Amino acid sequence: MQTQLSPEYHDTPEGREAESILRKCVHCGFCTATCPTYQLLGDELDGPRGRIYLIKQVLEGAEPTRKTQQHLDRCLTCRNCESTCPSGVQYGHLVDIGRQLVDAKVERPTGERLVRWALKEGLSSSLFAPAMKLGQTVRGLLPNSLKAKVPEARDAGAWPTREHARKVLMLTGCVQPSMSPNINSATARVLDACGIQTVVAAQAGCCGALKFHLNDQAGGAAQMRANIDAWWPWVERGEVEAIVMNASGCGVMVKDYGHVLRHDPVYAQKAQRISELTQDLSELLPQLLPTLKEQLKPEVVQATGVVAYHPPCTLQHGQQLKGGVETHMAALGFQVQVAASESHLCCGSAGTYSVLNPEIAYQLRDRKLGHLKVLQPRAILSANIGCITHLQSGSDVPVRHWVELVDEVLTPA
Repeated sequence: MQTQLSPEYHDTPEGREAESILRKCVHCGFCTATCPTYQLLGDELDGPRGRIYLIKQVLEGAEPTRKTQQHLDRCLTCRNCESTCPSGVQYGHLVDIGRQLVDAKVERPTGERLVRWALKEGLSSSLFAPAMKLGQTVRGLLPNSLKAKVPEARDAGAWPTREHARKVLMLTGCVQPSMSPNINSATARVLDACGIQTVVAAQAGCCGALKFHLNDQAGGAAQMRANIDAWWPWVERGEVEAIVMNASGCGVMVKDYGHVLRHDPVYAQKAQRISELTQDLSELLPQLLPTLKEQLKPEVVQATGVVAYHPPCTLQHGQQLKGGVETHMAALGFQVQVAASESHLCCGSAGTYSVLNPEIAYQLRDRKLGHLKVLQPRAILSANIGCITHLQSGSDVPVRHWVELVDEVLTPA
């Protein structure tokens, strides 16, 4: 797809990157067939191909409108289109550029600006944990719309205290420690059982995705730099072999640090190294399997019955990691099944999307749960806190991180 950049964007990094991405697009429409919002809304401008044309028009000098902004907002950034694109179009990077350019020219209504500000500042704030605790205390009194965002309080269990020669860094996340603290401690216990020590750098915080995808790209990049600074002493000394992510949304962002900060003269090389070291927890499973099999309680594994697995978009499309969790869980003896229909589609969580676009988000959630419940599972598993919370808000079946199930069937050390 040929693009004639307007003088405004001709010599900017964003313009040049967008032009490079657009050159790969052949307008084939494969992406439209697998876009969740296009399937629901049936509007070409609510599919990747239509949004690409909107971004192209802006780059060529057309004045964006509020409608342009809304069509870009309705994108989940699930990146399913990247998995089906035969030309390798990096749509995720392109839509980030498009949103940035459009928001610079189209002012949002006051109420919308306030909600977006509250999300990007509040969710990564130190005040989030006490606010979530208060919400859990009065959860029964909350209206359903708020109750859906406040999971029931759960005990994290004990953090392992043994030291091991093998060490990995782990990002605890901004909302996960408050919303589902057992995910992090279960991760540490499973790795400990395999002779790997989990290290948490105290100064590491939000991965940057919240702000970055709410178009505060400078704020998101600042959080990325802070995390790099927190992790770098461990990396520089060669004391850790990986940076492990148990939230696939964080994982896809940290793996992109090298791209986001590639023009930063101070952080570019460090960011690239951090991205290279970053692994989703599921990527460690192949090397953990032999030890885990020795320590599992087979009768407990069998007693778990059928469990359904929802692979998050950030894992299967963003990180292009497909089939690993269910394959390795099956190797451990679990009866893991994936929905026969639409397992590749987004559940509607998509970070803050379910707050900003609830009507679409809940349609996608209910559609996803309908396919999963056909399996009649005793539990639904996933690999991202956003998906877990969103799916649980519409299901009586427990929704959990897969590592929590592995943790439960291990023989105590």
